[in-house]
Amino acid sequence: MSVEVRVPTLGESVTEATVATWFKKPGDTVAVDEMLCELETDKVTVEVPSPAAGVLGEIVAAEGETVGVDALLATLSEAGNAGPEEVKPRAHAEDKPAASGASESVDIMVPTLGESVTEATVATWFKAVGDSFEADEMLCELETDKVSVEVPAPAAGVLTSIIANEGDTVAAGGKLAEMSSGAGAAAAKPAAAAPAAAPAASGGKDVENAPSANKLMAEKGVNPASVSGSGKDGRIMKEDVLNALNKPASAPAPAAAPAAPRPAEDAAREERVKMTKLRQTIARRLKESQNTAAMLTTYNEVDMTEVMALRNQYKDLFEKKHGVRLGFMSFFTKACVHALKEVPEVNAEIDGTDVVYKNYVNMGVAAGTPQGLVVPVIRDADSMSFAEIEKAISEKGKRARDGKLSMAEMQGGTFTISNGGVYGSLMSSPILNPPQSGILGMHKIQDRPMAINGQVVIRPMMYLALSYDHRIVDGKGAVTFLVRVKEALEDPRRLLMDL
Repeated sequence: MSVEVRVPTLGESVTEATVATWFKKPGDTVAVDEMLCELETDKVTVEVPSPAAGVLGEIVAAEGETVGVDALLATLSEAGNAGPEEVKPRAHAEDKPAASGASESVDIMVPTLGESVTEATVATWFKAVGDSFEADEMLCELETDKVSVEVPAPAAGVLTSIIANEGDTVAAGGKLAEMSSGAGAAAAKPAAAAPAAAPAASGGKDVENAPSANKLMAEKGVNPASVSGSGKDGRIMKEDVLNALNKPASAPAPAAAPAAPRPAEDAAREERVKMTKLRQTIARRLKESQNTAAMLTTYNEVDMTEVMALRNQYKDLFEKKHGVRLGFMSFFTKACVHALKEVPEVNAEIDGTDVVYKNYVNMGVAAGTPQGLVVPVIRDADSMSFAEIEKAISEKGKRARDGKLSMAEMQGGTFTISNGGVYGSLMSSPILNPPQSGILGMHKIQDRPMAINGQVVIRPMMYLALSYDHRIVDGKGAVTFLVRVKEALEDPRRLLMDL
């Protein structure tokens, strides 16, 4: 009996994904819930388990292909009906001893990319056409908006052709390459390498554009001749089309700037690296925030003496009871929740001509990772204890560093805290995380001389910065919010008294 393997639910507002890696190839035996492939969305990676035990038949969505929710990824024959697995060797009838000499062509597909991720970029090929490899040896690496995905070899064999070159954008379920497996793979190497070389001879201008780019150009009526391709051999990628669409029509002149001659000795010392999908997304969202919101920043400073004393007094008992360290983030989260109750517009957002006030606080906590900045969200932070907040921040931070955050974990934030102090920042102006109307920037704690009751004393001080959308938050509200945060941190007992 044939069983269909389909794209699972990807998450709220997520409609498509890119097939990043197939961990099984046609003919492989699989167990129930064994991972078949991996999909990538804009934010996260989603694993696709086998719905039944059996033999993987046809792979419909190859690595690199974009697939929609519930799209057919592959078929498999349930255990006891392993016919498709046996048909493969018989397809090479010219190889008489099928068990010893047959080679089988296997597609290498884009694995599951994760919830809401529809496409990825081929970052690096670690194997070339004609190279041999072992099962599970890494063939290439893909990059999405949020994570990097490794593509292992589904079986031992020889790489016969590369369909998606470095720099190409591939859709979920798309085809990355082809390989030959089995005892005859080595013999097939020279013949397989020849067709792979043919596209190179066609010249850079005749290369096939990314399917997603062709689709977008057709939808928007864009002439391909007007788009500069950044892919290999000038291949037009989806990002190139988006850049062409966003380019102001009245500004053709700056395009001539790159043509200016540069000293050869400078060019030889430069390295041009394509931006990762994550970095492109960060750049786009931050620029959208600047272009959309009427962003303004107000500053204050807080004396951290009382918070530090309270933390030092109870940190050992806190960790012993709750199993997590007591940090400063729970104090700041609590202080912000307290201030947001008094100044609710900082926790609101603009929707068209409406202001949407949130009667809850979903706190975004910006976290730096090796791949870039992500903002996991702690839902209903206003109803959580210090220990619950610390546990949530610790768990989300670890998942962020491991690239395991789901799309749902980064959606729905109403306010954000960014702690640049962990990197030594003394003062900065954070950029809003749209559609939110406020973000608090924490900074380095530094001993400074302060005038207290007519005396100069040394106190641990931190600068605070609140960036806010002036379209919805007035200066009075922003300053009031920051003062309330300052008061709560300088006298943490106010949090207990709700003052």
